[in-house]
Amino acid sequence: MFTVVPLGTGSAIPTRHRGLSATAVWREGRLLLFDCGEGTQFRLLEAGLNRARLDAVFVTHFHGDHLYGLPGLITTLALLDRAHPLTIVGPVGIEDIVRGIPGLARDWLPFAIRWVELEEGFGHAVVYEDDALTVEARPLDHRVFAAGYRLTEKPRPGRLDAGAARAAGVREGPLFAALKRGEAVTLADGAVVRPDGLVGPERPGASFAYCLDTRPCAGGRQLAEGATLLLHEATFGDEHADQARETGHSTAREAAEVARDAGAERLLLTHFSARYTDPAPLVAEARAVFPNTDAAEELRRYDVRASESVQQESGG
Repeated sequence: MFTVVPLGTGSAIPTRHRGLSATAVWREGRLLLFDCGEGTQFRLLEAGLNRARLDAVFVTHFHGDHLYGLPGLITTLALLDRAHPLTIVGPVGIEDIVRGIPGLARDWLPFAIRWVELEEGFGHAVVYEDDALTVEARPLDHRVFAAGYRLTEKPRPGRLDAGAARAAGVREGPLFAALKRGEAVTLADGAVVRPDGLVGPERPGASFAYCLDTRPCAGGRQLAEGATLLLHEATFGDEHADQARETGHSTAREAAEVARDAGAERLLLTHFSARYTDPAPLVAEARAVFPNTDAAEELRRYDVRASESVQQESGG
């Protein structure tokens, strides 16, 4: 299980009630960040998320509302005496952009940055991985080169039939844990108990797809395929469909079509044009196609569990 926290849901310019694109994922005390618009580090503070726990930042493209908060965040981490490395993923050139800012030169930062750069024309890449999850990237369809991301938890051990294990002579504790890992265990009398028939098949983990900024496209649908939670831009409503096409964005209805066609479990809309002070009309358009849709609420925590509905809790 992990928690998704939208930090900014506006497009292009901040408003009184919306910040710029950034979404945090919190999992077992570690933090991942998708996009980093201006003011993101303030929203992390408001959300009560510990910046020191940040492991990686994933930038979709080089428009300022997705990027301009990154230099300030890196500077803050340096002033907090961060020592462990930080992974930053984005289009080719992101390292040059950051390193070109005074104060962020290679020899000044007290921590290393692992840069992962995506070349225009790439098809698919695993850009981050640890013991618990992977993050993959695919190209999106925007006015400039852009990439979307998908976080997927690694499969969990199958369920152990505790009653059958006890009947086989296995006591709870380390031997139960070993069986769940798929290992045979040896009892005190020398008997060997194997997990076959006692442990079910591996269970898939939860997944989160992040698709900003983009037209509906193959890459977005592939990222969203079967996702537990899809966060998809919905900059415009149907009445501005022509503008959406011209500017490389999606309407709410188009975002819902992506969710439906990809078999996602739940859709959150984001990246709203400032013309929509209330996203309710966008949600209504999307629900006509994909009922399990809501507007992402800034600083609200969305708990994402595998094979279950996304649980929503109040944030702040």
